[in-house]
Amino acid sequence: MKIVTGFKQAKLALSRQIPKEISGGDAREQVVRQIVSDVRNRGDAALFDYTRKFDRVKLSSLEVTEKQLKSAYLQVEAKLVSALRLAAERISSFHQKQKEAIWQGFKQDSSQLMRPLERVGVYAPGGTASYPSTVLMTAVPAKVVGVKEVILATPPQADGTVPPPTLIAAGMAGVDRIFSVGGAQAIAALAFGTESIPKVDKICGPGNIFVVLAKKLVYGAVDIDGLYGPSEVLIIADETANPAYCAADLLAQAEHDPLASAILITTSKRLAGAVEQEIEKQLKGLARQAIAAESLQKRGVIAVVADINEASELANLYAPEHLCLMVKEADAYVERITNAGCIVIGESATVVLSDYIFGPSHVLPTGATARFGSPLNVLDFVKLTSLVNVDKATLKKLAKAAAIIARAEGFEAHARALEKRLKAG
Repeated sequence: MKIVTGFKQAKLALSRQIPKEISGGDAREQVVRQIVSDVRNRGDAALFDYTRKFDRVKLSSLEVTEKQLKSAYLQVEAKLVSALRLAAERISSFHQKQKEAIWQGFKQDSSQLMRPLERVGVYAPGGTASYPSTVLMTAVPAKVVGVKEVILATPPQADGTVPPPTLIAAGMAGVDRIFSVGGAQAIAALAFGTESIPKVDKICGPGNIFVVLAKKLVYGAVDIDGLYGPSEVLIIADETANPAYCAADLLAQAEHDPLASAILITTSKRLAGAVEQEIEKQLKGLARQAIAAESLQKRGVIAVVADINEASELANLYAPEHLCLMVKEADAYVERITNAGCIVIGESATVVLSDYIFGPSHVLPTGATARFGSPLNVLDFVKLTSLVNVDKATLKKLAKAAAIIARAEGFEAHARALEKRLKAG
């Protein structure tokens, strides 16, 4: 990992640049644009072709059957089923509480209606791996808020099936239909619809760069939750932090992807050295050792700064997806962190708990979008409709001023529409 000392050097080391593939001009965007256009024009036929080309799977059907859903339970250990059920319950409970708090607030003011979206598309990465947690973290909040239909798209395995843990999670989350299609072609299908896959109102969930670019291209035809990049963790630690815990959490993030970012900002030079040693020790024997090592070498940073104030300022400038407070009296520092997708407080907590089971969705803003973005939550699955219900007293009070503004903007008909009502009243 890169080690820097002092605020200025740390700020330089943590400076961000917008990835070229997201900002535009990347050759992959042209490939995605062609895929999206092809799916829009040819529908299911294009999906079958791209699945055969990219996943090397020849499908006879895109949709997962009820029989496949039921048989999934026979292929998964009971302890995993139990763990997924606990996660589903906690995620549901968290978002139910959020829903109740928001709905209660809206009952006090009838100026807006809040309604769930009709149909939502959820994308879960797959193929060579299974991510049932992503299904729970996206589909459960949608169902809690009352979305009528949730459609899951996920890449098939080599045998053409969807991994059983993913199917089990989809059942627990209340997903209505499941399609074994992935990549940019899945996003296009959800956005525009095909013979088999219905068009949705919003697409949620993370994916690789082709999925991200496809979401960017279809935005406007449908809503999207965000453009998610590689995973990130930033740990703020003082001399009281456990170096083994710090190293473990950095590695947990680094093993996601060679492009993942694992950052430690500490006020203790001794801790910085101890964490570096722990990382070397804990790397050994990891199944994804090569991935984690590459991530730490290319994007890992340990910064030693003067105090927690400097550490907090750097964290807010970086605006990480996950921020861990491993400092004495960690609760006292939460208010200082204004830009973070998720704040993990104290040594007993870890990002891994929030990733899988704690309750809030693990779909979080990345790439410094925590400056303005939020975790996926029930508000992502509702729309607001404003209500304008005017009696004669209110009309008399407001219409004249509205007419003056309308004429100032050159809209005579606007003004007359108001004045006719005033004369009639």
